[in-house]
Amino acid sequence: MRVFRSTLLLSPCLLAVPAFAAAVSAEGWSSVVEDSHLRLLLRNSYFNRSKEEGRPDQRDWTQGINLDFASGFTPGTLGLGLDAFVYQGLKLDASAGKTGTRNLPVHDNGEPADEYGKGGAALKLRLSKTELKVGEQRPDTPVFGVSHFRIVPQTATGLSLRSRERDDLDLQAGHFTSATSPVTTNADGDLWAVMAEVTTPSASYVGGTWQWAPGHSLALYGSKFEDLWYQGYANLDSRFPLGEAREVGLNLTLYRTSETGAARAGEIDNLTLGASSYLRQGNHRFLLGLQKVRGDTPFDYLGVGDNDRNGRNGNDQGASIWLPNSAQFSDFNGPHERSWQVRYDYAFAGWGLPGASMMVRYVQGDQIDGRAIAQGSPYAGRYGNDGSHQETNVELRYVLSTGPAKGLSVRLRQAWHRADAGQGSGDLDDFRLITDYPLEIF
Repeated sequence: MRVFRSTLLLSPCLLAVPAFAAAVSAEGWSSVVEDSHLRLLLRNSYFNRSKEEGRPDQRDWTQGINLDFASGFTPGTLGLGLDAFVYQGLKLDASAGKTGTRNLPVHDNGEPADEYGKGGAALKLRLSKTELKVGEQRPDTPVFGVSHFRIVPQTATGLSLRSRERDDLDLQAGHFTSATSPVTTNADGDLWAVMAEVTTPSASYVGGTWQWAPGHSLALYGSKFEDLWYQGYANLDSRFPLGEAREVGLNLTLYRTSETGAARAGEIDNLTLGASSYLRQGNHRFLLGLQKVRGDTPFDYLGVGDNDRNGRNGNDQGASIWLPNSAQFSDFNGPHERSWQVRYDYAFAGWGLPGASMMVRYVQGDQIDGRAIAQGSPYAGRYGNDGSHQETNVELRYVLSTGPAKGLSVRLRQAWHRADAGQGSGDLDDFRLITDYPLEIF
C-alpha cells in the first residue's frame, strides 16, 4: 500500500516548477541548465534495536531512493533558481511487532507500510554570494537543523538566508513553520521540543561562523521557538598542526536555554557545556570529551513531524544538538548530567586499504537528578535521583575511492547502552548496517 502526501499539500511544490519555468527567459536557460545538478542516493539500511526489561524490540530492513535536484541561477544581478526533491522508502522486511525504527510509516492496523514517498521544492534567489530559499528544504545549524539519519531525510518548510560575501564569514538566518519526519509525508508537520514533546508554531534563528585564522573558527547562533524557548549557542574550534602527520584540536561548546512566551515546556533555565580535545598521529586519532548540563530540566532541542491518532508515527528528533557526547543512542543531556567520553579512530590507509576506517567510543554519564522538575512540567517523571548510564559504540566504515562504484560506502554501527532505574532510557543493544550509493546523474 502506498502512502502519499495529499494533492492539496503537494500543490504548492508542483506549482513552483512551472512558476520557475515561466520566469526564466530563453537566454537564461543555458546558464540554469549548465549549472544544474541531479543527485541520486540509494540507501539500504538494516536496523535492529534489542531492548531489555520486556520492552518490544525494533527491527526492519529498508531501502531509500532519494533524488535531489539543484538548478543553476538565471543570469543577471538577481539570479533565480529552484531546488526540488523526490524521496521514496521501500520495505524489504519488517513486521508489526517490531515497529518504531522511524524508517517506515505504521498503518492503523499496526503493519508497517510497504512503501511511501514525498516530494517538495524551494525557490531560491541569489544576489552576489547571498542566497534566499523559500519552500521545503534541509536547514543545518546548531540551533535548528533536520537530520538525514534514516532512509528518507527530514525536511522543513519556511525560508532561509545564507550569505558568504566574505570567504572567512558564513552568516545564516531562517524562519520555519512546519517540518516532516522521515516517516510522515505531509509538508505541514509540527515543530517540537523533542524531550518535552510539546509543539511550537514557528522557529527562527540567526547566526554565523567566522574563520578568524586557518584552522580556527568562532560560531555564534541564537534561536527562538515561539512559546517554548530562547536558545543561544557559542562554539570555538581550533586545530594546531604539529608536523610529521600530527595535529591537536580543541573544541568548546555552550548552549544557553530559557523559556519564552506561553512556556509550553514550563520554566527552563539550562546551561549546557561541552569540551573535547583530540590528538591525531598519522592514522590514529585519540579524543577526550567532557559535557555538563546545568539546570533542573534536560537540554532540549528540535523535534519534527506529527503524531497520528494512534501515536504510531510520532515526532522524530532533529539534528540541532551539536554536543561532543551525543552518541549513537543517547545524547547524555539529562538534568544536571555530567558525562565524559574517550574515543579512538583509526584509518586503515596504512594497511593499504584507503577509505576504510574504525571508530570505538565509550561515554559515561552520571549525576542525573530530576527531583527539582516542577510538578506538571512535561519533563516530570522521567528522571530519578543520581541516575547514571553508559554507552559503547563501535563503527566500521569502508568507502570505495575508485572504479565504477566510486563513493559507495558501507557502515556497520553497534551500540551497547546500559542504564540504572534513575536514568530512564533502559538497557538496549543497537545494531545498524547501512549502505550508501551516491550517483551524480548530471
